[in-house]
Amino acid sequence: MKKNIFIDSDIILDLLAKREPFYHHSASLFSLIDSGKLHGFVSSLIFSNLFYILRKHNSRKQTVDILTKLRIMVSILPVDEKIIELALLSNFNDFEDAIQYYTAKAHKIDYIVTRNLKDFKTSDIKALTADQLLHILHNT
Repeated sequence: MKKNIFIDSDIILDLLAKREPFYHHSASLFSLIDSGKLHGFVSSLIFSNLFYILRKHNSRKQTVDILTKLRIMVSILPVDEKIIELALLSNFNDFEDAIQYYTAKAHKIDYIVTRNLKDFKTSDIKALTADQLLHILHNT
C-alpha cells in the first residue's frame, strides 16, 4: 500500500539547493513520489516559506518555476483555523513545526519526513529522516 508522507521544508530545500550530504536521500525520496510509489504532502505554509528562501538566491521567475514543478509532485494540504488553534495551544517549541504536525495529523499522514527529528519527539506520527524512510521502504 502506498504510504502518505508529509515532507518538511528542510527536506525540500535539501533537494532544491542540492545540500550535501542530504541531497541524494531527498532526491531518492522525490523519485519515489514521482514514480507513484509514495504520495507526498506539504502544507500551504511550506510554499510561502520556500518562496521567501528561494527568492533570496533566484529571480522571481526562477522561484515560481521551481515551486510550480514542486506543486506538480506533491499535494498541498490547507492550514485552517483549527490547525492554528491547536498549534497555539501545543507544547511544540517551534510554532511552524506545530502547524506542520497538526496539518499532517488532520489528514492521517503515515510519516513526517524531516531532518529535525527532535522537534517532533512528542508527535504520534512517526517522524523520520529521508534516509530512515528510504531504509524502511527498501527493507519491506
